[in-house]
Amino acid sequence: MVSIASWNINSVRLRMPIVERFIRQEAPDVICLQEIKCEEHLFPYEAFAELGYTHHAVHGQKGYHGVATVSRIPIREVNRFDWQANGEARHVGVELVGKDVVLENVYIPAGGDEPDREVNPKFGQKLDFLERMTRWADTLHKPTMIVGDFNIAPLECDVWNHKQLLKVVSHTPVEVETLQRFMDAHGWADVGRQHILAPERYYSWWSYRSKDWQAGDRGRRLDHMWASPELARQATGHRVLEEARGWTQPSDHVPLITELDI
Repeated sequence: MVSIASWNINSVRLRMPIVERFIRQEAPDVICLQEIKCEEHLFPYEAFAELGYTHHAVHGQKGYHGVATVSRIPIREVNRFDWQANGEARHVGVELVGKDVVLENVYIPAGGDEPDREVNPKFGQKLDFLERMTRWADTLHKPTMIVGDFNIAPLECDVWNHKQLLKVVSHTPVEVETLQRFMDAHGWADVGRQHILAPERYYSWWSYRSKDWQAGDRGRRLDHMWASPELARQATGHRVLEEARGWTQPSDHVPLITELDI
């Protein structure tokens, strides 16, 4: 059995105290972090090693973006793609040594505020990133899991108010359709929604703008854990650690955890 966590941490050095709390409480075997916001040489390797996570694959950059996969079990970095073609650190892929499983950790661009590529280049970059990922997914053969901050809430029940958010970036029809094409390219299974069935409430992000995130509960499911069909059948559990949104100096995202019988 292997447990894998995914968490947009929004600055790993700033949030290391809650990362430690999470590890001591949940102890996943592998943790995929997004938006680490640091260069590779500044990543807190020693802090993770003291907690038992001595294996790592870090793709960082100064001040923005960045992804890292840390593990208690052996991993080997196998790829890092620039699907935005602009040098940003948004992906790292590893192999779980001896498990014949590849784990892809991705941070899809947010896409700016206006859902129109003509007036907002960031929105176009997001869609293009997804299209490049789709062409890549079409070539996959190994059992693969892809996790991370996809910055899209695809289902009506993945947001606090479907009608109000239809024109808000992260839930627009064009983004949902583009993400669906990516899903179809490899036949990905949405592990989260295999275990938390729609339309059951399932959010992973609450804006910092809400003073009381619980009272308003204006959440969105922006974070995902998907798997190749055969690997998805080996998923024995999936959970969302919603309480982490209320920890001291929290990320605006919360961790997801999937258990695999591999």
